Amino acid sequence: MQVVTIIILLFFCKAADLRKSRNGSSRSRANNGKAHGLRRASSTVKRYIPGPPCDVYTYLHEKYLDCQERKLTFVLSDWAEDLEHMLLARNKIRKLKNNVFSKYKTLKSLDLQQNEISKIEDQAFFGLNKLTTLLLQHNQLKTLTEEVFIYMPLLNYLRLYDNPWQCTCQMETLITTLQLARNRNLGNYAKCISPIELKGQKLKTLKAEQLCNEEERLDPSSLAVPKPEVVKPEFDSSLCHIYVFPVQTLDCRRKELTKVPGNIPPDVVKLDLSNNKIRQLRPKEFEDINELKALNLSSNGIVHIDPAAFAGLINLEELDLSNNTLQNFEYGVLEHLYFLKILWLRENPWRCDYNIHYLFYWLKHHYSVHYNGLQCRKPEEYKGWLVGKYVRSYYEECPKDRRSIYPETYEQDIEDEEWERLKEDPVQTGKKHGVIVTVIG
Repeated sequence: MQVVTIIILLFFCKAADLRKSRNGSSRSRANNGKAHGLRRASSTVKRYIPGPPCDVYTYLHEKYLDCQERKLTFVLSDWAEDLEHMLLARNKIRKLKNNVFSKYKTLKSLDLQQNEISKIEDQAFFGLNKLTTLLLQHNQLKTLTEEVFIYMPLLNYLRLYDNPWQCTCQMETLITTLQLARNRNLGNYAKCISPIELKGQKLKTLKAEQLCNEEERLDPSSLAVPKPEVVKPEFDSSLCHIYVFPVQTLDCRRKELTKVPGNIPPDVVKLDLSNNKIRQLRPKEFEDINELKALNLSSNGIVHIDPAAFAGLINLEELDLSNNTLQNFEYGVLEHLYFLKILWLRENPWRCDYNIHYLFYWLKHHYSVHYNGLQCRKPEEYKGWLVGKYVRSYYEECPKDRRSIYPETYEQDIEDEEWERLKEDPVQTGKKHGVIVTVIG
């Protein structure tokens, strides 16, 4: 009987030891998995999010969105519609497009101070029927008309100071509106920067005759701000074909053009300049074509692109630079293309030296831009390499001297070669980074 009892006790002890070892290994695996997941998540956020996500909170029963200092270049479209206060100060927003705030019907205050806003379209504030406070100080606004504010009937607090106001006839309607008795809290401290005789004067103290004479009032065409003389060649409509369906398109393929033609219709949405002989792009070649969404410059033999060549193309979504003679991009070439989605780069003799780094890192940090063809062609030792592989090898050669410049090059979960291959497949990229896009929103 004692023998049987001893055998039973030994059996239970063995079973208990087995359970402990299993539980311990399970916990170890779980902890390792969590730690690995946290490392991967933190690395992913570090690499792909341009700034911390916006905060949404409730204070005194009212809903706030705090998106200050997030390096935003435009207003995102997926914020909650029931916001009552929106804080967007100290970002890099340059333009407010029509209907950009139209879905925020309950918004009471909007803070846009300390951005880089230089243009507000007439219907940008459409739908803000309950807005009472609008802060636009410390921006780059030069002219505005009263039309911009007619969609905010309850507006009673407006700040416009520290903008470079050009007090010309274009400003007459706005200034007249600010001077009404009921608008005593609108634009109180805003001052003229030009013309020189009005510099430093407050908008609220100006008289209509100081802004424009009788002749200008009778002739509406005189309200246009005179532009400096254009040195570009006049646009010859006989050279190119204009199509209006499905969108306004200007087809200038194979016309032996050596420069971008001047006076392109401003409402063009697609512009095809492929298969010409345009060897370089000068500053502000396309600044008056604000609605342009697709630009084809392939097969021109382009050697150089000025950093300001694409200034004004803030709506551009697709840019084709394939089959040219480009070896790198100067710093700043892509900085104006806020909404770019597709960039064609194939069939260019990309030279893998330090000058290629700007293009590589711009693409890496603008992860929503899909591209192809970024492969070393020169020098011979790197021929056929993906540019990401070259950049990584560049810093690995002398890490102590170079690592501090681009610290994010290290501790990556995804190799640069894999990242580049993913970028050439939009479907795979969407699957791989779908969670990240959601976080940013």
